[in-house]
Amino acid sequence: MRSIFRVGVTCALAFAGALVAQAQPTSIPQLMLPAAEGWTAFPSRAGTPDIYLPDDYLHGRESIARAIGLGAPQTKVTAYLQGRAFNEYIPPATGIGPISDGPEHPFYNNGMAQIIGKNPTYRVADLTSEAARNLMPWAVAALKKQNALALANRNGETRQARCWETGVPDFHEDPHSLYFIQTPKEVVMIDAARVRHVWLNVPHSRNPQPSWYGESVGHYDGDTLVVDTIGLNDSTFVDGYRTPHTTQLHVVERFRIINGGKGLDVGFTVDDPGTFYQPWGARRPRYRSPNLTTVSGRMEEDTCPAGNEDRFNQGFDPVPTAGTPDF
Repeated sequence: MRSIFRVGVTCALAFAGALVAQAQPTSIPQLMLPAAEGWTAFPSRAGTPDIYLPDDYLHGRESIARAIGLGAPQTKVTAYLQGRAFNEYIPPATGIGPISDGPEHPFYNNGMAQIIGKNPTYRVADLTSEAARNLMPWAVAALKKQNALALANRNGETRQARCWETGVPDFHEDPHSLYFIQTPKEVVMIDAARVRHVWLNVPHSRNPQPSWYGESVGHYDGDTLVVDTIGLNDSTFVDGYRTPHTTQLHVVERFRIINGGKGLDVGFTVDDPGTFYQPWGARRPRYRSPNLTTVSGRMEEDTCPAGNEDRFNQGFDPVPTAGTPDF
Protein backbone atom coordinates (compact mmCIF):
# COMPACT_ATOMS: atom_id res chain seq x y z
CA MET A 1 0.00 0.00 0.00
CA ARG A 2 2.78 2.46 0.87
CA SER A 3 4.72 1.49 -2.28
CA ILE A 4 1.82 2.35 -4.57
CA PHE A 5 1.18 5.58 -2.74
CA ARG A 6 4.79 6.68 -2.86
CA VAL A 7 4.90 6.34 -6.65
CA GLY A 8 1.85 8.59 -6.88
CA VAL A 9 3.38 11.15 -4.54
CA THR A 10 6.58 11.26 -6.56
CA CYS A 11 4.61 11.95 -9.73
CA ALA A 12 2.57 14.63 -7.98
CA LEU A 13 5.66 16.41 -6.71
CA ALA A 14 7.39 16.25 -10.06
CA PHE A 15 4.31 17.51 -11.91
CA ALA A 16 3.39 20.26 -9.47
CA GLY A 17 6.98 21.43 -8.87
CA ALA A 18 7.77 24.98 -9.78
CA LEU A 19 4.40 25.46 -11.53
CA VAL A 20 2.39 25.49 -8.32
CA ALA A 21 5.09 27.33 -6.43
CA GLN A 22 5.07 30.11 -9.04
CA ALA A 23 1.30 30.36 -8.76
CA GLN A 24 1.54 31.35 -5.10
CA PRO A 25 1.71 35.01 -4.08
CA THR A 26 5.27 35.98 -3.20
CA SER A 27 4.20 37.16 0.27
CA ILE A 28 3.51 33.64 1.56
CA PRO A 29 6.29 31.26 2.63
CA GLN A 30 7.49 29.13 -0.27
CA LEU A 31 7.41 25.84 1.59
CA MET A 32 7.17 23.83 -1.61
CA LEU A 33 10.58 23.01 -3.02
CA PRO A 34 11.76 21.38 -6.25
CA ALA A 35 11.04 17.65 -6.30
CA ALA A 36 14.69 16.77 -5.59
CA GLU A 37 14.77 18.81 -2.35
CA GLY A 38 13.08 18.51 1.01
CA TRP A 39 13.13 19.85 4.55
CA THR A 40 15.29 17.29 6.30
CA ALA A 41 16.45 16.63 9.86
CA PHE A 42 19.86 15.20 8.92
CA PRO A 43 22.25 17.77 10.46
CA SER A 44 25.51 16.03 9.52
CA ARG A 45 24.69 15.99 5.81
CA ALA A 46 23.01 19.31 5.21
CA GLY A 47 25.77 21.79 5.92
CA THR A 48 26.35 23.94 8.98
CA PRO A 49 23.87 23.00 11.71
CA ASP A 50 23.77 26.59 12.99
CA ILE A 51 21.62 27.52 9.99
CA TYR A 52 18.53 26.18 11.68
CA LEU A 53 19.03 25.28 15.31
CA PRO A 54 17.95 28.23 17.48
CA ASP A 55 20.77 29.92 19.33
CA ASP A 56 18.94 29.67 22.65
CA TYR A 57 18.96 25.89 22.17
CA LEU A 58 22.53 25.39 20.94
CA HIS A 59 24.14 27.92 23.27
CA GLY A 60 21.54 28.52 25.94
CA ARG A 61 22.64 27.92 29.52
CA GLU A 62 19.78 25.50 30.27
CA SER A 63 20.42 23.39 27.16
CA ILE A 64 24.14 23.17 27.87
CA ALA A 65 23.59 22.22 31.51
CA ARG A 66 21.03 19.62 30.55
CA ALA A 67 23.29 18.10 27.87
CA ILE A 68 26.16 17.79 30.36
CA GLY A 69 23.76 16.33 32.92
CA LEU A 70 22.80 13.66 30.37
CA GLY A 71 26.42 12.66 29.79
CA ALA A 72 27.73 14.95 27.04
CA PRO A 73 31.38 16.04 27.51
CA GLN A 74 31.79 19.82 27.60
CA THR A 75 33.84 19.68 24.40
CA LYS A 76 31.01 17.93 22.53
CA VAL A 77 27.90 19.70 23.83
CA THR A 78 27.06 21.40 20.54
CA ALA A 79 27.52 18.19 18.53
CA TYR A 80 25.40 16.34 21.10
CA LEU A 81 22.55 18.85 20.82
CA GLN A 82 22.75 18.80 17.04
CA GLY A 83 22.54 15.02 17.04
CA ARG A 84 19.66 15.03 19.50
CA ALA A 85 17.60 17.29 17.25
CA PHE A 86 17.68 14.57 14.59
CA ASN A 87 14.62 12.80 16.03
CA GLU A 88 13.75 14.56 19.28
CA TYR A 89 11.70 17.69 19.94
CA ILE A 90 13.63 20.64 21.26
CA PRO A 91 12.13 22.76 24.05
CA PRO A 92 10.24 26.01 23.43
CA ALA A 93 11.87 29.33 24.21
CA THR A 94 9.52 29.72 27.18
CA GLY A 95 6.82 27.72 28.92
CA ILE A 96 6.24 24.03 29.54
CA GLY A 97 8.10 21.80 27.12
CA PRO A 98 7.76 18.20 25.93
CA ILE A 99 8.33 15.00 27.85
CA SER A 100 11.99 14.10 27.71
CA ASP A 101 14.63 11.84 29.28
CA GLY A 102 16.53 12.33 32.51
CA PRO A 103 20.06 11.82 33.88
CA GLU A 104 19.27 8.34 35.21
CA HIS A 105 18.21 6.99 31.81
CA PRO A 106 19.53 9.26 29.05
CA PHE A 107 18.31 8.76 25.50
CA TYR A 108 20.99 8.27 22.86
CA ASN A 109 20.02 7.94 19.22
CA ASN A 110 22.63 6.55 16.83
CA GLY A 111 24.17 9.96 16.14
CA MET A 112 24.41 10.95 19.79
CA ALA A 113 25.79 7.56 20.76
CA GLN A 114 28.56 7.89 18.18
CA ILE A 115 29.42 11.41 19.34
CA ILE A 116 29.93 10.51 22.98
CA GLY A 117 30.92 6.85 22.70
CA LYS A 118 27.77 5.26 24.13
CA ASN A 119 25.44 2.55 22.92
CA PRO A 120 22.06 3.68 21.53
CA THR A 121 19.17 3.43 23.97
CA TYR A 122 15.40 3.40 23.97
CA ARG A 123 13.55 6.42 25.31
CA VAL A 124 12.69 6.40 29.02
CA ALA A 125 10.53 9.33 30.12
CA ASP A 126 11.70 11.49 33.02
CA LEU A 127 8.66 11.49 35.33
CA THR A 128 10.11 14.11 37.69
CA SER A 129 10.22 16.99 35.20
CA GLU A 130 7.91 19.96 34.81
CA ALA A 131 6.50 18.33 31.68
CA ALA A 132 5.72 15.14 33.64
CA ARG A 133 4.05 17.11 36.43
CA ASN A 134 1.79 18.52 33.73
CA LEU A 135 0.40 15.02 33.04
CA MET A 136 -2.78 13.69 34.59
CA PRO A 137 -2.40 10.52 36.69
CA TRP A 138 -3.68 8.11 34.02
CA ALA A 139 -1.06 9.38 31.55
CA VAL A 140 1.71 9.09 34.16
CA ALA A 141 0.63 5.50 34.77
CA ALA A 142 0.81 4.78 31.03
CA LEU A 143 4.35 6.19 30.84
CA LYS A 144 5.45 4.21 33.89
CA LYS A 145 4.30 1.06 32.13
CA GLN A 146 6.11 2.03 28.93
CA ASN A 147 9.27 2.97 30.85
CA ALA A 148 9.34 -0.51 32.39
CA LEU A 149 9.11 -2.07 28.94
CA ALA A 150 11.86 0.15 27.54
CA LEU A 151 14.17 -0.63 30.45
CA ALA A 152 13.56 -4.32 29.78
CA ASN A 153 14.53 -3.73 26.12
CA ARG A 154 10.97 -4.43 25.00
CA ASN A 155 8.65 -2.33 22.85
CA GLY A 156 11.03 0.59 22.78
CA GLU A 157 10.69 1.52 19.12
CA THR A 158 8.67 4.54 18.05
CA ARG A 159 5.40 4.17 16.20
CA GLN A 160 6.89 5.62 13.04
CA ALA A 161 9.70 3.04 13.22
CA ARG A 162 6.97 0.38 13.31
CA CYS A 163 5.42 1.88 10.15
CA TRP A 164 2.26 3.18 11.84
CA GLU A 165 0.61 6.51 11.20
CA THR A 166 1.96 8.89 13.81
CA GLY A 167 -0.74 11.51 14.19
CA VAL A 168 -0.05 15.11 15.20
CA PRO A 169 2.25 16.38 16.63
CA ASP A 170 4.37 13.20 16.48
CA PHE A 171 4.37 13.66 12.71
CA HIS A 172 7.25 16.08 13.33
CA GLU A 173 9.50 13.73 15.26
CA ASP A 174 10.11 11.64 12.13
CA PRO A 175 13.51 12.68 10.72
CA HIS A 176 12.67 11.90 7.08
CA SER A 177 12.44 14.73 4.58
CA LEU A 178 9.25 16.77 4.75
CA TYR A 179 7.64 17.90 1.49
CA PHE A 180 4.89 20.41 0.78
CA ILE A 181 2.47 20.91 -2.09
CA GLN A 182 0.90 24.37 -1.94
CA THR A 183 -2.25 25.38 -3.82
CA PRO A 184 -4.59 28.32 -3.21
CA LYS A 185 -7.04 26.10 -1.30
CA GLU A 186 -4.89 23.41 0.24
CA VAL A 187 -1.45 22.56 1.59
CA VAL A 188 -0.38 18.91 1.49
CA MET A 189 2.43 17.68 3.76
CA ILE A 190 4.26 14.44 2.95
CA ASP A 191 6.74 12.74 5.27
CA ALA A 192 7.87 9.15 4.69
CA ALA A 193 4.64 8.40 2.77
CA ARG A 194 2.55 9.85 5.59
CA VAL A 195 0.21 12.49 4.21
CA ARG A 196 -1.63 15.39 5.80
CA HIS A 197 -4.11 17.76 4.15
CA VAL A 198 -4.50 21.33 5.38
CA TRP A 199 -7.54 23.23 4.09
CA LEU A 200 -6.87 26.95 3.79
CA ASN A 201 -9.05 29.83 4.99
CA VAL A 202 -12.00 27.70 6.11
CA PRO A 203 -13.40 26.97 9.60
CA HIS A 204 -13.36 23.58 11.24
CA SER A 205 -16.27 21.23 10.71
CA ARG A 206 -18.82 21.28 13.52
CA ASN A 207 -18.06 17.73 14.63
CA PRO A 208 -15.14 16.12 12.75
CA GLN A 209 -14.88 12.38 13.14
CA PRO A 210 -11.60 11.29 14.82
CA SER A 211 -8.95 10.13 12.37
CA TRP A 212 -5.20 9.52 12.26
CA TYR A 213 -4.30 13.09 11.29
CA GLY A 214 -7.51 14.80 12.29
CA GLU A 215 -8.94 17.82 10.54
CA SER A 216 -6.37 20.54 9.79
CA VAL A 217 -7.30 24.05 8.70
CA GLY A 218 -4.77 26.77 8.09
CA HIS A 219 -3.99 30.28 6.97
CA TYR A 220 -0.95 32.38 6.17
CA ASP A 221 0.02 34.93 8.79
CA GLY A 222 2.59 36.99 6.92
CA ASP A 223 5.62 34.73 6.45
CA THR A 224 4.13 31.92 8.55
CA LEU A 225 1.78 29.04 7.78
CA VAL A 226 -0.46 28.51 10.82
CA VAL A 227 -2.19 25.12 11.05
CA ASP A 228 -4.93 24.27 13.55
CA THR A 229 -5.73 20.54 14.00
CA ILE A 230 -8.55 18.83 15.91
CA GLY A 231 -10.48 15.59 15.39
CA LEU A 232 -7.53 13.31 16.15
CA ASN A 233 -8.12 9.75 17.25
CA ASP A 234 -6.50 8.42 20.43
CA SER A 235 -4.60 5.58 18.74
CA THR A 236 -1.36 7.57 18.48
CA PHE A 237 1.11 9.14 20.90
CA VAL A 238 2.28 12.75 21.05
CA ASP A 239 5.96 11.81 21.12
CA GLY A 240 8.53 9.02 20.93
CA TYR A 241 8.17 8.34 24.65
CA ARG A 242 4.62 7.09 23.94
CA THR A 243 2.89 9.83 25.88
CA PRO A 244 -0.83 9.14 25.31
CA HIS A 245 -3.63 11.59 24.62
CA THR A 246 -7.40 11.73 24.26
CA THR A 247 -9.61 12.75 21.33
CA GLN A 248 -9.72 16.24 22.86
CA LEU A 249 -6.20 16.82 21.51
CA HIS A 250 -5.79 20.22 19.82
CA VAL A 251 -2.52 21.14 18.08
CA VAL A 252 -1.52 24.49 16.58
CA GLU A 253 1.59 24.54 14.37
CA ARG A 254 3.53 27.46 12.91
CA PHE A 255 5.82 26.90 9.88
CA ARG A 256 8.29 29.66 9.04
CA ILE A 257 11.24 29.72 6.64
CA ILE A 258 14.38 31.14 8.24
CA ASN A 259 17.99 31.98 7.45
CA GLY A 260 17.47 33.07 3.88
CA GLY A 261 15.54 29.97 2.89
CA LYS A 262 18.01 27.49 4.36
CA GLY A 263 15.97 26.45 7.36
CA LEU A 264 12.39 25.67 8.33
CA ASP A 265 11.36 26.51 11.88
CA VAL A 266 8.35 24.53 13.11
CA GLY A 267 6.86 25.41 16.47
CA PHE A 268 3.70 23.93 17.92
CA THR A 269 1.51 24.02 21.01
CA VAL A 270 -0.45 21.04 22.34
CA ASP A 271 -3.64 21.29 24.36
CA ASP A 272 -5.61 18.29 25.65
CA PRO A 273 -7.67 18.88 28.80
CA GLY A 274 -8.10 15.13 29.14
CA THR A 275 -4.35 14.52 29.44
CA PHE A 276 -2.47 17.72 30.32
CA TYR A 277 -3.19 20.28 33.03
CA GLN A 278 -1.82 23.07 30.84
CA PRO A 279 -0.88 23.43 27.16
CA TRP A 280 2.75 22.76 26.31
CA GLY A 281 4.99 23.48 23.36
CA ALA A 282 7.99 22.27 21.39
CA ARG A 283 10.00 23.05 18.26
CA ARG A 284 11.12 21.02 15.29
CA PRO A 285 13.53 22.89 13.00
CA ARG A 286 14.67 21.40 9.68
CA TYR A 287 17.17 22.01 6.86
CA ARG A 288 16.53 22.67 3.20
CA SER A 289 18.55 19.93 1.60
CA PRO A 290 18.69 17.53 -1.34
CA ASN A 291 16.69 14.38 -0.71
CA LEU A 292 19.35 12.28 0.99
CA THR A 293 17.40 9.05 1.34
CA THR A 294 17.70 7.89 -2.27
CA VAL A 295 20.33 7.71 -4.97
CA SER A 296 18.18 9.53 -7.51
CA GLY A 297 17.40 12.43 -5.17
CA ARG A 298 13.66 11.85 -5.52
CA MET A 299 11.19 9.90 -3.42
CA GLU A 300 11.08 6.28 -4.45
CA GLU A 301 9.07 3.21 -3.55
CA ASP A 302 9.51 2.13 0.05
CA THR A 303 7.67 -0.71 1.75
CA CYS A 304 8.25 0.04 5.42
CA PRO A 305 6.66 -3.16 6.82
CA ALA A 306 8.75 -5.45 4.62
CA GLY A 307 11.42 -7.13 6.74
CA ASN A 308 10.33 -5.18 9.82
CA GLU A 309 8.95 -8.09 11.80
CA ASP A 310 9.66 -8.59 15.50
CA ARG A 311 12.31 -11.20 14.71
CA PHE A 312 13.83 -11.35 18.19
CA ASN A 313 10.54 -11.34 20.11
CA GLN A 314 11.11 -7.96 21.76
CA GLY A 315 7.43 -7.16 22.10
CA PHE A 316 7.35 -4.54 19.34
CA ASP A 317 4.08 -3.30 17.90
CA PRO A 318 3.17 -5.46 14.91
CA VAL A 319 3.60 -3.60 11.65
CA PRO A 320 0.32 -2.62 9.96
CA THR A 321 -0.84 -4.98 7.24
CA ALA A 322 -3.76 -4.98 4.83
CA GLY A 323 -6.04 -7.98 4.64
CA THR A 324 -7.02 -7.23 1.05
CA PRO A 325 -5.28 -5.42 -1.82
CA ASP A 326 -6.17 -1.77 -2.48
CA PHE A 327 -7.21 -2.59 -6.04
